[in-house]
Amino acid sequence: MKVLAAMSGGVDSAVAAARAAEAGHEVVGVHMALSKNRDQTRTGSRGCCTVEDASDARRAAEKIGIPYYVWDLSDDFHDLVVEDFLSEYAAGRTPNPCVRCNERIKFASLMERATLLGFDAVCTGHYAAIRTDGPDGAPSLHRSRNMAKDQSYVLAVMGPEAVGRSLFPLGEFETKEEVRAEARSRGLGVSTKPDSYDICFVADGDTRGFLERNLGEAPGEVLDDDGNVLGTHRGTHGFTIGQRKGLGIQQPAPDGAPRYVVDIDPASRQVVIGAAELLSTRELRATDVISFEPLEAGRRVHAQIRAHGEATPARILEVPTAGSAPGGTDPGESAHSAAGAVLRVELSTPIRGVAPGQTLVLYDADRVLAAATLERRS
Repeated sequence: MKVLAAMSGGVDSAVAAARAAEAGHEVVGVHMALSKNRDQTRTGSRGCCTVEDASDARRAAEKIGIPYYVWDLSDDFHDLVVEDFLSEYAAGRTPNPCVRCNERIKFASLMERATLLGFDAVCTGHYAAIRTDGPDGAPSLHRSRNMAKDQSYVLAVMGPEAVGRSLFPLGEFETKEEVRAEARSRGLGVSTKPDSYDICFVADGDTRGFLERNLGEAPGEVLDDDGNVLGTHRGTHGFTIGQRKGLGIQQPAPDGAPRYVVDIDPASRQVVIGAAELLSTRELRATDVISFEPLEAGRRVHAQIRAHGEATPARILEVPTAGSAPGGTDPGESAHSAAGAVLRVELSTPIRGVAPGQTLVLYDADRVLAAATLERRS
């Protein structure tokens, strides 16, 4: 099989590419340059896609013995990930840029180019597993055995068609140290390279500063849940539902309890804060549904709303109607809900900090059933 291996310059993607080559596939390595203004070196372990990363990927490809190329996807990344991140925060929502990057760059732009060049599959160093226990034996997406590193949540938006054309060789590793040990045994110099984390295009980790530089200031009021003005802010984009610190208020709550952001209204430029109990909800509403198999109301599932959050037992209350999925609802294809089509889920226990724009992923045990985008809390 002809395989395109996405090589970030880290240990995970290097070991994945090496395993694909060892399995007998015809492998070509490619590094995606996602920023036009890449620093020469990373800041600590933050970020990715630096010049240093491209060099590390090249050396790994040479060691493995596979061809290697650098593809400039910076325009796609800026338009489809960075601009989406900014527009979502400007609208009072809380996006996950890693979800968007996996959906729109690593498993859309990259796979489109791979298809045009005649590749059969894309291989990455993500921690997830692909098995053939979906409907009619279709490929299905599962959690990694290494739950601490599991990335099935951020991959769920890729949909079943892309899953069927992907390889995740790291899905069966139980620990990161096992991956590093294999890298050492293969003579890969990235075996001790630190992991990247946080938002790659905010290398200094100052997300609020990044938003202010790009969106500017839009002063408004900070209110309590009774409508009393407690302070001011420089822009609603500096807040997210569930936030506790940096609220810009001086006076404590009457009962002395902590207060959190419970609502954001960009139109009125108001941020509402309140007690922790105002953050709790037992019902989730989501749109833009991508399903790996047909969903039915009443089905018991597990729901997860954060990449490294806990999955909560839940029950599906409502699913998008068959007519809302463009192109039909063939179980072998992803079903994308039309505008207004809603997936509703009832949680067995309330969860806090549900914010519009977050990704909801439903699981059956460790198998991904669907992904969707959360709307405002019910």
